[in-house]
Amino acid sequence: MLLCRQSQRRRDPWQITMDGAGKSNMRRSSPRGEERFYRQWVPAEDMSTFEVHVEETDLFIAVSRTSDPLEMLREEALRAVERCREDIKAAISMDAGFGESLEPVEVPREAPRIARAMAEAGRAAGVGPMAAVAGAVAGEVGYRLLELVPEVIVENGGDIFFRTAGPTVVGLYAGRSPLTGRIGFRLGGGEEPLAVATSSGTVGHSLSLGKADAVTATSRSAPLADAVATAAGNMVQGPETIEAAMAFADSIRGILGVVVVVGERMGIRGEVEMVPVSVKQRGGKGK
Repeated sequence: MLLCRQSQRRRDPWQITMDGAGKSNMRRSSPRGEERFYRQWVPAEDMSTFEVHVEETDLFIAVSRTSDPLEMLREEALRAVERCREDIKAAISMDAGFGESLEPVEVPREAPRIARAMAEAGRAAGVGPMAAVAGAVAGEVGYRLLELVPEVIVENGGDIFFRTAGPTVVGLYAGRSPLTGRIGFRLGGGEEPLAVATSSGTVGHSLSLGKADAVTATSRSAPLADAVATAAGNMVQGPETIEAAMAFADSIRGILGVVVVVGERMGIRGEVEMVPVSVKQRGGKGK
């Protein structure tokens, strides 16, 4: 998928294309060094950008330009990622099922905050907590940076957490679907951050039990969007199951909208305003 922020100072938007990577309960991140081609498409004229890498975690981050040194913001993001990884490893050491289960698990009250958020999202969606890991990390890092700057975009393997002042268009990347790069979904800017997560059974290396080219869920909660996109994606076995997957996602409290794409077929539910976009694809299939 892609993210295009409508600039308040110029008519042409800058664009960030975000990979609609397939995700399931057992999330597998892209190997380090693998090209994420969409990151070449970012003319960051009104935001500063950087990347953070910690083992398998690979984040692309854009922040509003401030007087704070960019390296300081990168260090804060790095520390936030390291805390997330340590806390998730701690949760797994407490219960190996946290990292292995394909079904919801219970975690104790003393579990780290990110582990509790992942488990809660998994329970809501009916999947294991690791189905929410990418969104959870993006959200934790994003909220930390929002303590320092007013606008933030954090992309973690196709899951996006963001808060921007102006309108934002989340565009569709659905692999070889003819809809890729042609349509987007307008989301209003404002004080409340938003999360967008995409799962795919045809794009990327992560495990998915479904056959959707893209299932995208939006929520104020990044781990919830991630878990629900995964669960709904697992339900899609062909065009005839689009409606059922949308109904499932739409029934979960906290989900604002859902989009399901299978080939030339697409279904939309919830607070989703469709708009045309035009993105020239370059490079390979992404993750």
